[in-house]
Amino acid sequence: MRSKEPLKLTLTERFKKSALELGPEERAKLKKQIGLLAADPRHPSLRVKKIKGTGSIFEARVDRDIRFTFEFGGRHEIILRVVGPHDPTLKKP
Repeated sequence: MRSKEPLKLTLTERFKKSALELGPEERAKLKKQIGLLAADPRHPSLRVKKIKGTGSIFEARVDRDIRFTFEFGGRHEIILRVVGPHDPTLKKP
């Protein structure tokens, strides 16, 4: 049985900057969730949803308050866009 390779992750500058604004505990949770996303974008703990009105941008959960947004790029690629508190992050995904 072949194992499925993880998807390639591309981090935007905006994502990198917003990730640095998180506390150490939140960054650790983010790292775990990004690993799950790369391995299986349908993992239940991510609670992935398409953001209405954006066409191709999705949100995923880091924890109760923190979300990150992403989109699928080329073949086998996920582009991480921004991470932060739920409402501001989803207002400008």
